[in-house]
Amino acid sequence: MKRAPRQPVLLIPPSLGRAPACHRVLGIDPGSVRTGWGVVERKGQAARGIACGVIRVSERATLAQRLEAIHRGITEVLGEHKPDAVAIEDIFFAKYAQAALMLGHARGVALLAAAQAGLAVSAYPPSVVKRAVVGSGRAEKTQVAQLVGALLGLRELPGIDATDALAIAITHLNASRIGI
Repeated sequence: MKRAPRQPVLLIPPSLGRAPACHRVLGIDPGSVRTGWGVVERKGQAARGIACGVIRVSERATLAQRLEAIHRGITEVLGEHKPDAVAIEDIFFAKYAQAALMLGHARGVALLAAAQAGLAVSAYPPSVVKRAVVGSGRAEKTQVAQLVGALLGLRELPGIDATDALAIAITHLNASRIGI
């Protein structure tokens, strides 16, 4: 798959469209420089990846410029893929307060975009996402990426930020199926 900055990676041809009785989730892995996103759909018992990508912003941009770009990018994804729900990585303990604050800002504009679209948002801590996809809350990112690829039948793995977002969407699909 060819990837360019801010361009989505299509996992199925757009001509196949959206089946009417599906549940479609946008997963978001927020970051102040790279925000991963992934759209996963469930039809019956099967999950399939629809699209994923990374919203990349310059580290040299001001915080306000980065947040505006993240908001615009998430809004575009919401408009194009029309998910039924949004799942986002929850705040977790961070060693560095400044990094946690920057993550919180990026997460906030993603939440704002979802709220503006009128969508319900669910948050999952990283350990829950890892446990849901790999079976262990201490799994490495590469393990998560490999299992996401296997679960969705991907021939090529997208970048780690996008696979994290797909894992978050898969977690939500599984949680909503069992009523969590």
